[in-house]
Amino acid sequence: MSNNDFIEFFDGGLAPTLDSLGGKGASLVTMTAAGMPVPPGFVVNTAAFRAFMGAGLDQAINEHLAQLDPEDIQAVDQASAAIRELITSRPVPAELSEVTRQAYADLQSRFESEAPLAVRSSATAEDLPDASFAGQQDTYLWLNGYPAVAEHIRACWASLYTSRAIIYRIKNNIPDEGLCMAVVVQKMVNTRVAGVAMTLDPTNGDRSKITVDASWGVGEMVVSGTVTPDNIQLDKVTLAVITEHIGDKHAELIPDPATNCLVEREVEPQRRNVLCLTSSELEAVAQMAKRAEKHYKSPQDIEWALDADLPDGQNLLLLQSRPETVHSSTTAAPKLGAGGYASSLGYGSVSSITASLTKITG
Repeated sequence: MSNNDFIEFFDGGLAPTLDSLGGKGASLVTMTAAGMPVPPGFVVNTAAFRAFMGAGLDQAINEHLAQLDPEDIQAVDQASAAIRELITSRPVPAELSEVTRQAYADLQSRFESEAPLAVRSSATAEDLPDASFAGQQDTYLWLNGYPAVAEHIRACWASLYTSRAIIYRIKNNIPDEGLCMAVVVQKMVNTRVAGVAMTLDPTNGDRSKITVDASWGVGEMVVSGTVTPDNIQLDKVTLAVITEHIGDKHAELIPDPATNCLVEREVEPQRRNVLCLTSSELEAVAQMAKRAEKHYKSPQDIEWALDADLPDGQNLLLLQSRPETVHSSTTAAPKLGAGGYASSLGYGSVSSITASLTKITG
């Protein structure tokens, strides 16, 4: 598995940079290098984005963005749609297409059979300690075959210009000049249970606590607000459970062997009324959150999943770790250790569930 000018594998050995890999990509490379259990993948870096955009497109985009009023939602939506159409209809240069196809083949060679992949946006301005860009760009799940992956890489590039992202940048005086997007391509987890863990109490910033949200299936059901997850709070030092609430986990997203895509399924009553994590699984999630916090030396909010295909003890996987952007910038939180709470859950906020259930925002 070798890197090139446009592709950087998580385990390719290069030092990650935000400018090249974006926030999500740099985090995944860093976590892989630290020996954390990250599903394998690669990043289509920002050099690829610049090669794709080429000459002339920037000018057309700037014309759509000129003099936009962030309060005029209709005008912003129209500009966003026009820009995204410009990007998704633009042909990918042959050299870039070839190295991406080879990277896809190299990644698939690690598995016994062709595995479904996730394609995730990784903007250079996201996951920064002083800003929260979560939920502004797109992620696509359970994609099968190179054509689908290639199509959705381009869709991720286009999602740099979602209405929400455009408005956020205007209101926060973030210039569009020099803005870049990397894209993460990563093995999907056959998720049995998924969620987030925050190394503080999100209600008050208490860093002596760890807060875990968990639900059945892919974590998108939590972040879309479709289900209410289990919520457990633990003492950060002893990992003793302080409070627990069993959520109404009435539905789950799981892979359908017949269609080879994610489908929504009703959860039977006996699984709704119990915690979806065992005590040992809960402790493992909390320990992983503490490990990420210790590694980054700053407040973190992690995404995690339990893989149904892996044995107990090896099935907890780390999908993302991002800095906290709310309480860590204040002095109100107790200074016991270092914890984090981000403004998003799972892959990010979801405006709607598409018919194919492959797209989420994150």
